[in-house]
Amino acid sequence: MKTVTVPVIKTDKDHAAAVKQIERLWGAKSSSKDGQTLDVLLTLVDAYETKHFPIDTPDPLEVILFRMDQQGYGRRDLENLIGKTRVSEILNKKRGLSLAMIRKLHDAWEIPAEVLIREVA
Repeated sequence: MKTVTVPVIKTDKDHAAAVKQIERLWGAKSSSKDGQTLDVLLTLVDAYETKHFPIDTPDPLEVILFRMDQQGYGRRDLENLIGKTRVSEILNKKRGLSLAMIRKLHDAWEIPAEVLIREVA
């Protein structure tokens, strides 16, 4: 069995060097030494980025508006889904989403429930 040697990623400089190495190794066959090195580097870079560059969960209202834009939905579509009065309150950030609304948005528009559960900012 071949041994793969990769650098430890502890600093931004280490991260940048690892990303350069990934770019150089990109497309290597997974059974090759370069492919194995690439797999390990990808795992290490992912762990470093997860720890040092976390991505915050988006605001539920922003997600709803994005989905509406993405799918060509209008305000009426949202009103038909969760109720006319509720839409106005939600869009004006006077009301959060209820569990029933979250279920409807998840089921009908396939918005991940875990994103919708977060409090509206």
